[in-house]
Amino acid sequence: MRTVTLEIADRAAVSRRALEAFKGRAQGARISFATPELLFRLLTTKRWEIVRAMTGAGPLSIRETARRVDRDVKAVHGDVHALLNAGVLRKTDGGIVFPFDAIRVDVLLRAA
Repeated sequence: MRTVTLEIADRAAVSRRALEAFKGRAQGARISFATPELLFRLLTTKRWEIVRAMTGAGPLSIRETARRVDRDVKAVHGDVHALLNAGVLRKTDGGIVFPFDAIRVDVLLRAA
């Protein structure tokens, strides 16, 4: 099973993991956001439904994705492109894909 971790990480943490990866040390699949606000602004309820519907499904067309989430194709098109631009989804010859079977969300909120 291929799992991705959505996390909050600053540039230094991302750079450290990149250096470790260049040394051949596995880091696992991660999609990092600089702040919790950026993560939550991107992953709205409707976009989260799209990601959940695409998890483990392989490449899908936008029309098929809209059918699976029971939404208008035009609205799903806009959300899919926001997720593509953020690097959450990927475009392939077969369609749009979320290439993971599971999602872990790692968010630690601290007192100000």
